Amino acid sequence: MAAGARIPVGYGQTRAGYVVVAALGFSRLGAGALVFSKEAPDVLWGIWRCLSTIGVLPRFLVCDREGCLHAGGGRPSDAFAAFCGRLAVAPWILEPSDCQAKGVVERLQGFLETSFEPGRVFCNEFDFQHQLDGWFAERANVRLHRALRARPVDRFGQERAVMRPLPAVAPELDRRFVVRVAPQPYVRVDRNDYSLDPRLAGRRVEVRVSQRQVSAVALDSGQPAAQHRRVFAAHQVLTAPAHQDALDALRRERSARTHARRGEVDVEIRSLERYDELIPA
Repeated sequence: MAAGARIPVGYGQTRAGYVVVAALGFSRLGAGALVFSKEAPDVLWGIWRCLSTIGVLPRFLVCDREGCLHAGGGRPSDAFAAFCGRLAVAPWILEPSDCQAKGVVERLQGFLETSFEPGRVFCNEFDFQHQLDGWFAERANVRLHRALRARPVDRFGQERAVMRPLPAVAPELDRRFVVRVAPQPYVRVDRNDYSLDPRLAGRRVEVRVSQRQVSAVALDSGQPAAQHRRVFAAHQVLTAPAHQDALDALRRERSARTHARRGEVDVEIRSLERYDELIPA
């Protein structure tokens, strides 16, 4: 679901966000995660964060025909299938217009829109997630559910007993791609430019983009090439101080070599008598 208000993301900017909402079928215990796109890495990260907050694994992950999760014909997308395979859960894609099947989540989303968002102010994306977690823990999951006539947190004890624990290792959900470090050592991620180690110019690095960090390592040596906090504002140039120092040092060395080469050139100085011979007085 789309967040009702635009989220402050720094640098005087705001950005539209989305809340991935998950709920258990028996207890109706819910959780939510803020993301900034509907692409598979972000939506799957939101699902994983919801599962981590709830603390157990279901047998099925039931979802509607969201574009990044549904490949057509009721089949999960490759990314969603791989995610479910790593968790050993079964994907369940709902039929079109099956509002009854997803009513549990739809009603929770409606409650979130009317109870959580109105009247709230957010400092940044971290504050939004912190307040959202608090709302689920202190309001949504402890309220008396009208249909169940019980609190979700109370019924969760019975449900948890028949569910599996989370895996010891979280599934790999980061974006990864390979670039060659240019003489102007930056890599573009989500409309922003992040600096790379300029001493690696000409070499290939693997860039890894998570929800919180942008990092890179050299493919040939494993040498760290970058580590930045991810910024969700747009059109920013983010330069690590160490990269700026290295870039300045390389420029000084290049300038010194240029001056040295110019000083080594022998220039013949002709005798003035030679000009007298060529140009009679």
